[in-house]
Amino acid sequence: MKVFIEKSEPEGSLIAPPSKSYTIRALMGAALAKGESEIIHPLISDDTGAARAVLGKIGVNISPQKDNWRVSGGSFREAEGELFCGESAATLRFMTAICSLVPGKCRLTAAPSLARRPIEPLIRALRQLGVNASHQGETAPITVKGGELRGGTVELTGDISSQFVSALLFIAPFTEDGLSIKLTTPLQSKPFVLMTIDCLSRFGIKTGFSKELDEFKISRQAYQPAKYEIEGDWSSASYFLALGAISGGIEVDNLNPESLQGDKIMLNFLPDMGAQVTVNPDSVILKKSSLKAIRADLADCIDLLPTMAILAAVAEGTSELTGIERAVIKESNRVAAVKEGLERMGIAVNETSNKLTITGSVPQGALIDSRGDHRIAMAFSLLGSLAGDTIIDGAECVAKTFPDFWDKLESLGGRVKINGQ
Repeated sequence: MKVFIEKSEPEGSLIAPPSKSYTIRALMGAALAKGESEIIHPLISDDTGAARAVLGKIGVNISPQKDNWRVSGGSFREAEGELFCGESAATLRFMTAICSLVPGKCRLTAAPSLARRPIEPLIRALRQLGVNASHQGETAPITVKGGELRGGTVELTGDISSQFVSALLFIAPFTEDGLSIKLTTPLQSKPFVLMTIDCLSRFGIKTGFSKELDEFKISRQAYQPAKYEIEGDWSSASYFLALGAISGGIEVDNLNPESLQGDKIMLNFLPDMGAQVTVNPDSVILKKSSLKAIRADLADCIDLLPTMAILAAVAEGTSELTGIERAVIKESNRVAAVKEGLERMGIAVNETSNKLTITGSVPQGALIDSRGDHRIAMAFSLLGSLAGDTIIDGAECVAKTFPDFWDKLESLGGRVKINGQ
């Protein structure tokens, strides 16, 4: 699908969608708790749909109600066929660990882009716990035989994906003698692990962890059913916060300024660039601003790379975005995708080891290849609104996390025309 974007100056207000990361974590916690849990205001998207489908195949009953899901968990059955995780890395990695608790053998598969992303560190860690787990290629298919799950101490790298740590934290309460996780390399994307610990606490699980987040300890415990309300998604909101700073001004509702989500750091980045920001208890207002260059370390908020690159493209001066190394193994090689898209729109970009240098200028309309990456498609729509004459190719990929993104953009006055497949 192609989306044609003409020059416009979107303004107004919108409601941020529910958090994808918290929705998937809540589903996993509810699945592990014996009894019925309620997830309020869940995100409905391709990624959360993949998590629901996989859990359903191992005996978790998820009943959609009006704006909530009722989840009956705590009793797994042998998997009904392959567990297809789509493009959801969180689902694949969390379920790789959780399948160690499922009777029989589970075979997890994934869509092509996810099947290229690494899993070996998590497989090695599970084997240290006595789990019979193997994989083909870089990631999927993955085979896990449920049964033995020893406790003790396990070593794990922390600089490839925080989801490996989260996956082990989900199953740690089921180990006989508890589990201690020691990281052999510094943890990246720390906020996501803190979000997992927060989720566990909602289901009655206590987690011990070091100040540096390089060691975690969980004793044997039982998950308790919970009523879990999902907060707004700062990652999805980042596009409209950025758009507000370069267009007519936008208010984004349903945002928790006390959130543990790492992408809340937009509240620091935007003022640092000279944006006019007003933070309310449940919303953030951005006014059109003259932006200046920034030096930003994105190691703990790597999903913000496309958004920050777009802001840098229209800021006065030269910005440096560092800590971007892991962006090459996302849904696309986001470093290459960002560089290609900006250069097509007439923006000077220089790539060096773990850094993009972007010199702000007036963007020109262009054909942007989303590479099937939702964050590339959404970010470049911002520049498209500013420049006009822009086409986003593969625009349907936004369904991964933000299915009604194009409708939201249009509701704010964005000039959007959708062409079918």
